[in-house]
Amino acid sequence: MTALEDEVRGEVGKVQDPETGQSFAEMHMITAVKEDEPGVVRVEFVPTSPFCPIAFRLATDIKTAALNVPGVKTALVYCRGHMMEQQINELTNK
Repeated sequence: MTALEDEVRGEVGKVQDPETGQSFAEMHMITAVKEDEPGVVRVEFVPTSPFCPIAFRLATDIKTAALNVPGVKTALVYCRGHMMEQQINELTNK
């Protein structure tokens, strides 16, 4: 894992799930953080349920947190295991 991946994982792990009040790190929602190329990170997460009504908001919160890490130019966020993951991923990463 690169230093940037570690920093991004730490930052997105601090994001709080508004329904539970727990951080994404506490809930083990972040499944992968990968630096695809310098300054470009990909973050994958699994929402609390396949029908989570706020999954898009969670994706945008993760993207915002990742972009706040110095050195990150582009953050791609992918939701996994949600009934609308394709739409969430397209909207989050356009």
